[in-house]
Amino acid sequence: MSKKTYREILIFVTGTTPQIVTETLYCLTQGTEPPVSPDEIHVITTLSGKEKIEEELLKKGRLTGFSKEFNLPPIPLTRESIHVVDDEKGIPLEDIREVSHNESLGDFIANFIRERTEDPGVRLHCSLAGGRKTMSFYLGSALQLFGRPWDKLYHVLVSPEFESHPEFYYKPRKDRALELKDSNGKAIKRLHTKDAQISLAELPFVRLRDKVPLDGRGFKELVREGQKEIDMASIQPPVRVNLSEKVIYIGHVGIDMVPIQMVLYVNLLRRKLEGCHFPEMPYCLDCIDCFPYLGDLSNRKTLDEIVKDYQRAYGPSSGRVEEFRRHWEKKGGIDSDTLRQNISKINTTLKESIKDETLLPYFIISPIGKHGSKRYGVRVEKVKIKVES
Repeated sequence: MSKKTYREILIFVTGTTPQIVTETLYCLTQGTEPPVSPDEIHVITTLSGKEKIEEELLKKGRLTGFSKEFNLPPIPLTRESIHVVDDEKGIPLEDIREVSHNESLGDFIANFIRERTEDPGVRLHCSLAGGRKTMSFYLGSALQLFGRPWDKLYHVLVSPEFESHPEFYYKPRKDRALELKDSNGKAIKRLHTKDAQISLAELPFVRLRDKVPLDGRGFKELVREGQKEIDMASIQPPVRVNLSEKVIYIGHVGIDMVPIQMVLYVNLLRRKLEGCHFPEMPYCLDCIDCFPYLGDLSNRKTLDEIVKDYQRAYGPSSGRVEEFRRHWEKKGGIDSDTLRQNISKINTTLKESIKDETLLPYFIISPIGKHGSKRYGVRVEKVKIKVES
C-alpha cells in the first residue's frame, strides 16, 4: 500500500442535488487508482441546499450506508462542513437570485479556496457538478487563481436516466430496481442500477498561482489584479543586447548608447537574468529584489562585471577597455555621481528612442525608495531579456 502523501479535501458546490456528493465519492473510492479516501468534505451551497443535503445524506443515513457497503472509514461530512453563503448583509442565502447574491457567492468561494490552498500538506479535489452554472464557474476560476500543481478539478458524468432519478445516489454492489416515472408520477420504465455508468472526468485548468500576485479579497478584485499583471507581462516587447554590434534592441528599435551607458544598462539586465532571487518564478511583476543600491553598483565587483562586458564589446586587447579599467580601478569602482549622471543619460536616450510612452516604465532605469537609500533597476520581465556577446 502506498504511503499517503496529502491530506485529501473534497470540495463541492451544489444546489439541491446531494447525489453529486455520493456519486463523486463512489468514483474516487471505487474507480480511482489509487483510491482517494477523504479526510475532509466541504459543501458550499444555499440554505435550501443545506437542508436537502442534511435530510438526504445525513438524516437518512445514505453516507453511512455508502461507507458500510464499500468497507470504507466513516465519511467526514457533518453539518459544520456544509457551508451556506451569506449575502452582503450577513443573511444566509435561500437561493441565488440577484446580482449581489452572485457577487457574495464569488467572494465566498474565492476566499474559501485561497485559505485551503495555503497549507502545502493538503490536496483539493473540487467537483464542478451539482451547483448552478455560476457556482461551477466561480469554483473553477478560484482553482485557476489559487490551485497548486497537485490540486484536482472534476466533473462527474452519470447515465442520463439515472442522473435525474431522485433515488439514485451511487452504483450499489447489489443490483437494485428503480422506477422511472413521468411528470404525473406514473411509472413508465424500470431501471437496474447495474446498468448505470458513473465516471469522473478530471478537468485540466490553467494555474496562475505564483505567476501573478493576488492580494484582493473579492472575486472581481482578484480577476482585475490578475488581468492587469498578465497584461503587463505580455505586452512588453523583448529587449536584446548585441554587445559585438554595440546596439540595444527594444522590439525592432535599435538604440545606440555610449560605451559606459551600454555596459551599465546591460549590468542591470544581467542582474535580472543571473541574480534573480526567485528563479523558480516565471515572472518578475513587482519584484525588485534584484535591484541594486548605488553602493552595489559602485563597488569593485560590479566594475569587474562591467569590464567583462566592455571586453565582449571591444575585444580583450582594446586600448579603450584598458583605459576604462585603469581609470576606475584607482577609485575602487565607478563613483555614485558618475552612476547617477549616466543613469539619467540612459533614460533620456530611451525616452527619445521609444515612441510608445506606455512602454517606457518597463525599460527606463527606475529609482525605487527614498533619497539616500534608492535601488535602481529595469522593470522589464526577465523572460523578455536576451544578452548576446
